[in-house]
Amino acid sequence: MLAAMAAGTFRIAASILSADFARLGEEVRAVEAAGADLLHFDVMDNHYVPNLTIGPLVCASLRPRTKLPIDVHLMVKPVDRIVPEFAKAGADIISFHPEASEHVDRTIDLIRQHGCRPGLVFNPATPLDWLDYTLELIDMVLIMSVNPGFGGQQFITTSLRKLAAARARIDSCGRAVRLEVDGGIKVENIHQAAEAGADTFVAGSAIFGSRDYGKVMREMRQQIESGHAAARAPSASR
Repeated sequence: MLAAMAAGTFRIAASILSADFARLGEEVRAVEAAGADLLHFDVMDNHYVPNLTIGPLVCASLRPRTKLPIDVHLMVKPVDRIVPEFAKAGADIISFHPEASEHVDRTIDLIRQHGCRPGLVFNPATPLDWLDYTLELIDMVLIMSVNPGFGGQQFITTSLRKLAAARARIDSCGRAVRLEVDGGIKVENIHQAAEAGADTFVAGSAIFGSRDYGKVMREMRQQIESGHAAARAPSASR
């Protein structure tokens, strides 16, 4: 149980959706210096989700400014056309919603063909059944703990059950698949997500809305370790 969650494997992904876009390059350098493990790009198309954010040009402009892996979350439909553009722009991980793809297996293969690691994203009400046929093909499962489309939303607590179910599937498959959680993650609740099985945590407003990015991430790591310890305790019901 929790085989993929050995100490030291946890990652914090800073979501630039909450950054100051007038100072985006500076913000990226600041979160990297403060200890972020990944840069998370929320890509919205005002079609699959009711908002419009950033495209491949922003990714390409930031790629030379950071050594951090770029974690792209595509909230777009159709998805296949834009995958090569983000790969060319410097993405390392590209995750997409299965509902946004006409052929999920084909999209996964397309991401790999372009040298990126593929992930599948599950909205709060989307069942995990897609993993029955795809878990051996992907490198990340992303559980949304808010309905996608806007930053700064409140964490949906029922997502904890989905995280635990996804963790059980990942541990059973025996592959090193990351389990990421995105939406409403803060210092106050990140330990719950860690206890449920997440190993990668997307945080936006909790980081960029603070005065000290490093302090927030250090506090998050402490809480993650606390949640992980609780999950490993004999009394933990997993």
